[in-house]
Amino acid sequence: MKYAESITLVDTTLRDGEQSPGISFTAEEKVEIAKALSLIGVKEMEVGTPIMGGEEAEAVKAIVSLGLPARILTWNRAVEKDIESSLSCGIKSLYVSCPVSDIHIEKKLGKTREWVKERFLRVIPGIKKEGCYIACGLEDASRAEPNFVLEVSYLLKELGVNRIRICDTVGILTPFKIFKFVRFLKEMVNIPLEIHTHNDFGLASSNAVAGIKGGAEFASVTVNGIGERAGNASLEETAMILENLEGIKTGIAANRLKGISNLVSMLSRRTVPFNKPIVGDMVFSHESDIHVDGVAKKPICYEPFPPEKVGAKRHLLIGKHSGTSSIIHKFKTMGISLNKRMTLNLIPYIREAVKEKKRNLTDNELLALYNTVLCFETHDKMDVRLFKFGEHIPCICDISRTFP
Repeated sequence: MKYAESITLVDTTLRDGEQSPGISFTAEEKVEIAKALSLIGVKEMEVGTPIMGGEEAEAVKAIVSLGLPARILTWNRAVEKDIESSLSCGIKSLYVSCPVSDIHIEKKLGKTREWVKERFLRVIPGIKKEGCYIACGLEDASRAEPNFVLEVSYLLKELGVNRIRICDTVGILTPFKIFKFVRFLKEMVNIPLEIHTHNDFGLASSNAVAGIKGGAEFASVTVNGIGERAGNASLEETAMILENLEGIKTGIAANRLKGISNLVSMLSRRTVPFNKPIVGDMVFSHESDIHVDGVAKKPICYEPFPPEKVGAKRHLLIGKHSGTSSIIHKFKTMGISLNKRMTLNLIPYIREAVKEKKRNLTDNELLALYNTVLCFETHDKMDVRLFKFGEHIPCICDISRTFP
């Protein structure tokens, strides 16, 4: 099946992302994030659950009033009062969600499959009369009986909904399974599909891409992958995979990804892991000598794309695995020329300092080592055990620098 050459990433940071335990955005923060999402090119965003009332409903109204070019959606159960709450906020596009797995239908709700179909039959016609855009979410579809998912999908198409959201609610599908699942539904029902994935097994972003490859035109994402339990498909990962590895356009301004990642991290009080793909602080940092040497000569040797592409910066660090090439290069960036002999004299002291500090050395720490250790280079040997990082070693060539 031919997949779309351009797709829509639906950001749900302000709804599913905020459902991550402990995250609570104020109305003002939600407005700030919504504006930032629009600036990076997000065309659709799910911004909350109005039936919660209070500040949640006020935040939805405030976002609607911004007049952003993005489609603004809210999440609703297939219940009349939920729909009324969304409409009262000025919403014209709604997600209407109902479980389709027997686990949820029977164990959570104490209902039947017929009840699910009846719910959709009751609420969809009324929403259509309001002229709204309707996306129907099939909660826990990945654990539902496939024929029932197909039956409900046929019903929704007949009711005239605009698209169906297929939810891997507890993240149990693999990319191969999700590809087949979406392709099967697309071929059988031929209605626009959205894939909504969770990260319980670390596959959410990969699964979102697999769903797109299977024929879905929409994929749910969140900034930094925040969300229930292990989170959702990450906006930054999904966008970069689609654009750079699959040649599928998303409309996302990649050079703003680091910025919005920092914003959501700050407002959610959730630190971005240092090795988080695309936006982590260490993903463009290099320490080992072979890597630093390669990057210094040609960054593409060890970087799949330049850091500037996502609004990040490259860092060449000095640590335990640094060798002569990386140390000479580092000091050159600080305006100091080292020869190989000088560098070999420095290496054991650098490694000792790193071992004590349990981190890479700063430029100031490297300069302090340079001013202190190289005073002894006329000596044949100096026992590195005599040098304790953090203590000043007096010598005649140390003009003013001391160890921090």
